[in-house]
Amino acid sequence: MIIIPARIGSSRFPNKVLADIGGMPMVIKTAKSVEEIDTVVIATDSQEVVEIAKKYDIQAVLTSTGHQSGTDRIYEAAQKLNLDEQEIIINVQGDEPFIETEVVQAIYDLTKKNRENKNIMMNSCYKTISNPEADDPNIVKVVTDHEDIALYFSRAKIPYPRDHHFDNYKGHLGIYGFTVRSLKNFCALNPAPLEEIEKLEQLRALYHGYKVAMIEVNTESFGIDTPEDLEKALKHHRL
Repeated sequence: MIIIPARIGSSRFPNKVLADIGGMPMVIKTAKSVEEIDTVVIATDSQEVVEIAKKYDIQAVLTSTGHQSGTDRIYEAAQKLNLDEQEIIINVQGDEPFIETEVVQAIYDLTKKNRENKNIMMNSCYKTISNPEADDPNIVKVVTDHEDIALYFSRAKIPYPRDHHFDNYKGHLGIYGFTVRSLKNFCALNPAPLEEIEKLEQLRALYHGYKVAMIEVNTESFGIDTPEDLEKALKHHRL
């Protein structure tokens, strides 16, 4: 199942998930982009989003306004949907209207492969980005080991090229694969100091000794965090 968290409030971009993308609200465009893969559910704190989803025949679950993260929101939705512990859940952010089907499928396949590995709490992906792109704190960087297990995520430029030019940074995409069991375990963990500093919830898993499995993908998509990002996206996709 694909669950899309959609919080109506955003300090940098109010009502972002309802921003117009070629005549369709952003969160709906995101849902339509991935509905071929599996059942799609929108988890939202807004009755307005629930009603809009109905118009497009997309299932939506009304969740608490008090959640600190999208992951907490999708776990509440999973509980309300009475999903089995082994069910795979893919968390696709509501601000990824141009995400490719192949990218989400890659996360699904990785999550299925790691389903029985209790040390792997989350599954996610990255794309290669350039040196200038790595300077942007809105683009999260990840470094991995030889098996593509994440070592650290940061808004800073990592690794830092001390002695020479480096141009193969890994830009993290905020798409996550869980089982219902691993999602439950994640939400039971205390928020981590590193998570609070970087404002990156995936650091909670690493801080508590769990693994985040990664896979490289090819994608033109990017998350939309600001009105400027939206303008850039619309221009890039000619909508």
